[in-house]
Amino acid sequence: MSQKQLTLPVSGMTCANCAVTVERSVRKLEGVSEAAVNFASERVTLMYDDSLVRPEAVIERIQKAGYDVPQASVDLAITGMTCANCAATVTRALRKVEGVLDAEVNYATEHASVRLMVGVPREALVAAVEKAGYGVVQADGEAEELDDAERLAREAEVRHQERRLLVGLLFTVPLFLLSMGRDFGILGHWAHEPWMNVLFWVLATPVQFYVGWDYYVGGYKALRNGSANMDVLVALGSSTAYFYSILITLGILAGHVYFETAAAIITLIVAGKLLEVRAKGRTSEAIKKLMGLRAKTASVIRDGQEVEIPVAQVRIGDVVIVRPGEKIPVDGVVLEGHSAVDESMITGESLPVDKQPGMDVIGATLNRQGMLKFEATRVGRETALAQIIRLVEQAQGSKAPIQKIADQVAAVFVPAVIVLAAITFGLWMIGTGDFTAALVRMIAVLVIACPCAMGLATPTAIIVGMGKGAETGILFKNSEALERAHRLTAVVLDKTGTLTQGEPSVTDVVISHSAGLDEAELLALAASAERGSEHPLGEAIVRAARERGLTVSEPGRFEAVVGQGVTAEVGGRRVLVGNLALMRANQVGLNGLEAEADRLQAQARTAMWLAVDGQAAAVIAVADTLKEGSVEAVRRLHELGLTVVMMTGDNPATAGAIAREVGIDRVFAEIQPGDKASHVARLQAEGLTVGMVGDGINDAPALAQADVGIAIGTGTDVAMEAADVTLMSGDLRGVSRSIGLSKATMRTIKQNLFWAFGYNTVLIPIAAGILAPVAGAPPLLQQLHPILAAFAMAFSSVSVVSNSLRLRSRKV
Repeated sequence: MSQKQLTLPVSGMTCANCAVTVERSVRKLEGVSEAAVNFASERVTLMYDDSLVRPEAVIERIQKAGYDVPQASVDLAITGMTCANCAATVTRALRKVEGVLDAEVNYATEHASVRLMVGVPREALVAAVEKAGYGVVQADGEAEELDDAERLAREAEVRHQERRLLVGLLFTVPLFLLSMGRDFGILGHWAHEPWMNVLFWVLATPVQFYVGWDYYVGGYKALRNGSANMDVLVALGSSTAYFYSILITLGILAGHVYFETAAAIITLIVAGKLLEVRAKGRTSEAIKKLMGLRAKTASVIRDGQEVEIPVAQVRIGDVVIVRPGEKIPVDGVVLEGHSAVDESMITGESLPVDKQPGMDVIGATLNRQGMLKFEATRVGRETALAQIIRLVEQAQGSKAPIQKIADQVAAVFVPAVIVLAAITFGLWMIGTGDFTAALVRMIAVLVIACPCAMGLATPTAIIVGMGKGAETGILFKNSEALERAHRLTAVVLDKTGTLTQGEPSVTDVVISHSAGLDEAELLALAASAERGSEHPLGEAIVRAARERGLTVSEPGRFEAVVGQGVTAEVGGRRVLVGNLALMRANQVGLNGLEAEADRLQAQARTAMWLAVDGQAAAVIAVADTLKEGSVEAVRRLHELGLTVVMMTGDNPATAGAIAREVGIDRVFAEIQPGDKASHVARLQAEGLTVGMVGDGINDAPALAQADVGIAIGTGTDVAMEAADVTLMSGDLRGVSRSIGLSKATMRTIKQNLFWAFGYNTVLIPIAAGILAPVAGAPPLLQQLHPILAAFAMAFSSVSVVSNSLRLRSRKV
């Protein structure tokens, strides 16, 4: 039992009773032996058993009691990691820092996400990482921003690997050729001259101690931290071959030298590491593209003059001018001008969006046509693009549940391989008495084992998948959401604003044969009568008339009749617009339009009667129309094998009509907003894995209740806390795209894990010599040479990353 002390700041306490409540709540946790709250300093100090309780559980208990623990998060770019075990070492080092609540290190992104209490200095985290033997990228004079510093650090890493590979090839190639020449008798009488082994020694030494020095340093740091990583395996394998060969050269032992084996092991693994670093760089190209969208400068009005300034200097309230062909530098609201703006890089929508005064514009989008003058409303880290980048980076850095298996195996993998290598050596020595043969098999086992592939299998696919989603306007909150989405069996669609536009519009105008007026004239009369109305249906008629360019006159003798409609005089005519009750109350002749009204009502439309001078002239149908693509979106969901459910506050008849039009499987009608979550729970109780699609605001409880909450965004609503997935555009087809992307990503992860585990499961026993006694087995596999083992190990992780990169070409 390991007792630890933890001190947490607590906010929200207003009196001594609050302190007692917090103390009592914390003490109820199993594993907490002592707890004391200081009301004056607003802190709780406790002693706890870290095998039974984590700091997160303490924080959750304090929050349930009605108080809070102020927290912050820090992201660190880590250097010097060579495998998943290194990431685990850095994670442990960060979690030991006082005030750190949790830390996750992603080997693929080489980033650490740290959750800590407010007030913990960044320097303490950096010191912990450096003490563990790794580095942290920090901005300096050459790189003003951390992004630039990280880019320079990654470029320096590539150059370092290239330099190592070049030196390795320079010495290993002639060494390998000379060795092969001796083995095949090409070198003649020189082959067995004593100085030949010395020459091999001279050629192998720069490779062993310059090219391979990183493995010695990495292995030492790992062992110092009480763990073992890939560096330990490479250093052990190559050193065994190298120092054994020295003993042969000095005449202490007799036998064949393996200097070329030691050099080839290191050079091949460096080659693989270089390819891996380059491939990992390509996995995050989506983020780099997003960062590249940012405008560098902005034209603003200062002291009545237009001046060009760096975009970082734009302030909220500045008036910004954007000309055709220029990028919009920050988020804002249009003050003057009309234009079409290409927002595809943010929302995924291919068609330009028309902009006019009062409409929002998004930073990094492209102004296509007219000049716009707008007021800056969000700048710097608050812009939509900055939030998207932050969300994607955080999501890519999170760990999917499926990765836990690989992490658990990686934690014991290297020690297990070292033990297995020792057993291999012992068994072959006992069975054959051939020291050299046993040594060669031991080296092959050490070198062929690859923990890197297991460490990269999940995160590389996650990075590419999420990046692909971001490019098309699909934002996953974290890796867990991406994983859960592929298991969905049902999708619930909120009707208003999701399937439909969210506001009524005119869909039909059915004219009486005796009206004597055409559709445009009748619509203009109805709109003029409704001009003074504030009812949504009346506003829809006015809007329809104006969209068609009709003249909407000022009505005379206007009267709103509650529950029925309006009456007015327009151009000397008495006009009534309303329901059937209004017509009957005013003894209006219906002129045979009752059947048409019933037909429209059956199609989930509201039938508005229009009477002119005492006679029914037309029935105007108003409805909340379906969004473009809604029918196709539902069809695509069905193709994915999902049950599609609609939830609405409409009556069953109206809801049923819409469901039939779209192709919905099940309908929940007359649902109050507060009851949506309970209906999602009802579906879950039926055994369905439910995705809820809504606007992210009114539907927040239902989104939170669902297994996966999917929020339809507007292009600027990025941080939808209740949702697991945010669709930046309002296109419902994004739901099927997000689920399809999740399925493709999970399929890639499973392929990667199958390869990573299969590779080690199959090749480690072969390297140990399991096929040696099998008659008919290929000689190459009966005695696997360490050079071939190194080749296989070097390219196993590259194959995993390359498979993940295939997701980039997938059509979403």
